[in-house]
Amino acid sequence: MTGAVVITRPLAQALPLAARVSALGRQVELLPLLEIEALPEPAALLAALARLCAPQPGYKMVAFVSPNAIDAAFAHIQQWPAGVKLAVLGEGSRAALAAHGVTPETVDIVSPADSAHSDSEHLLQTLDLAALNGQPVLIVRGESGRELMADGLRAAGAVVDVVPAYRRSVPRLTPQLAATLRRLLLQQNDWIITSSEALRGLCALLAQLDADYPDAAQQNPVVLMQQQHLIIPHARIAETANNLGFSRLTLTGSGDERLLAALQSRL
Repeated sequence: MTGAVVITRPLAQALPLAARVSALGRQVELLPLLEIEALPEPAALLAALARLCAPQPGYKMVAFVSPNAIDAAFAHIQQWPAGVKLAVLGEGSRAALAAHGVTPETVDIVSPADSAHSDSEHLLQTLDLAALNGQPVLIVRGESGRELMADGLRAAGAVVDVVPAYRRSVPRLTPQLAATLRRLLLQQNDWIITSSEALRGLCALLAQLDADYPDAAQQNPVVLMQQQHLIIPHARIAETANNLGFSRLTLTGSGDERLLAALQSRL
């Protein structure tokens, strides 16, 4: 199999996967399509965490939507308050919690029962929603995101606060990034895409590339990208890819083990 494995996660989450892909004997290209930044004034987050860590914790449960949300919050948490349940979406978030000393041995951590579907829909199906009726719940996420989890918890009677912990942005199209994108489009690669937002951002970058850095010797970069092979962990991202004109997709289910198995099948 020729070509590289292009990992498009934010850099902090890309590095561990890159090491495992390299161990398979594949060339790795790191192309973070989302940059993660701390909020300059995280007043809402700090107020919610102060309530959480009060002598009598102010929340029954806290849901983190991503490892980035966990890392941003735990920069301000000394010790997880006793008796407060945690809800997370997948193995990456469990690993992030473990890095901060929070494990299932000491804290009740809930995640989707089917590890192949690490999303808000399946987390809501796993939670004991009846037990949250009338209870205060905190959701920690990026500045923007889906409302499905908050809406589902509120529909079950929970009293929900949603606070931003970080912001995501698509990188700026610099001459260096333009050259990298052109180079990657010259051959067939396997692109690991773990975010609909990242894929939409990539297509926007490629459209800008065609306008700002035209290359008469090369096809339209968006068309070239649509001919690449995408490895995708979730059906919702696959739907986004189809809507953007991609047809060469491998849908793996959630988790790095499934992504790696898909790559091994292409060796």
